[in-house]
This record gives sequence, structure tokens and C-alpha cells, in this order.
Amino acid sequence: MSDFNGRRWAVMTAVAGTVFIAAGAFWLSFTSLADLAARSGIGAGQAWAWPLIVDGVIVVSTVAVVALAGARAAWYPWTLLAGAAAVSVTANSIHAVVAADADVPSFLAAAVAAVPPVVLLAITHLTVLLIRIPELPEAVRKTTPQASPQDAAPALREKGWSNKRIARELSVHPSTVGRWFANKPLDQAGVEPASATPDEEETK
Repeated sequence: MSDFNGRRWAVMTAVAGTVFIAAGAFWLSFTSLADLAARSGIGAGQAWAWPLIVDGVIVVSTVAVVALAGARAAWYPWTLLAGAAAVSVTANSIHAVVAADADVPSFLAAAVAAVPPVVLLAITHLTVLLIRIPELPEAVRKTTPQASPQDAAPALREKGWSNKRIARELSVHPSTVGRWFANKPLDQAGVEPASATPDEEETK
């Protein structure tokens, strides 16, 4: 199995694990917030909607934060994320204090109850980041669908790309790209080693 296929398998396994953990955190937070909503006067038939709104905003805004990274509009999902996370953590803690056994200290109950919404926030972000790990360039995937990053590197070098740019595209260290070409005869690599200047390295 190539390094690329091994990494893809690891990512798929990690995503499956994070989804499982996120589902558990969401359920724990959901039941606590639904009970708190019912205790606060919301009818039993509608109490389930309140945690769905609060924790749902956490999930959606976390995805939006990653999708809009670097954009001016990113401030809005960040604001929603901070607000929803604060409401969820606070509400879960209050519910724990209200519903906890008398033998359990209030601060301990609140701390335990705050874990699910915090985990939901962190694990949702991690899941989105894992899904967004770049794959091989589209042009390379079309010509060599089973290619590993090392197999794809010569095709990118033929386009005049520097080692640094190839490394960035294939998500490896530039020294790794250098070793690939150093260990390959020039006629197999397809081109002479790149001779880009430092300025060209930065602009490519």
C-alpha cells in the first residue's frame, strides 16, 4: 500500500471515529438541554427543539468557519459559534446543578456536564478539517487515478513546478520531493532538476 493510500485509509478511520464521538456528545448534550427546557416551562412536545437549535448552530457554524477561513465574512460564523457554544456549556452546567444528586458537589456536576458540548465543538471542527485534507491534483487524478504522490511528482515537474510548490500540492515536505528526484535517474524523472531562484520559489 502506498503512503498516499495509507494516509487516505487513516483519514477515513479518523473521520469515522470523530463522527461516532460527535454523535455521543450531541446526544448527551441534547438530553440535558431538553430536560432543562422542559423544567423551564417549555412543553414536553417542544422541549426537544431547543437543544436541536443550540447544538445545531454549533455544528453548522463550525463547518462555516472552516469553509470561510480567510474570508471577511468569517466573523459571522465565528460569532455564532462563540454564542452557541457559550449557551450550550452554560445550560448544560446549570442543568447538572439543578438535577445532580445531593451527594455530588455542584462544581463537579457542572464540570462533567460541560464536557459534551465542548467535545461536540472540538470534534466537529476536527471532522471538517479531516474531510478537507487535499488529494492529488485533478489533472493527475485523471491521468493516473491510482498514482501515489511520488508517481505524480514528475508530471508536475514537467510543468515547471519547483520542489517547494510540488511539496505544497502533494502535502509533503520539500526535502521529500528532493529525495524523490535525487533517487531517480534523470531520464525517468523526465526533466532536469529545477533551478528556480528563491524569488521564483515564493511566487510559484
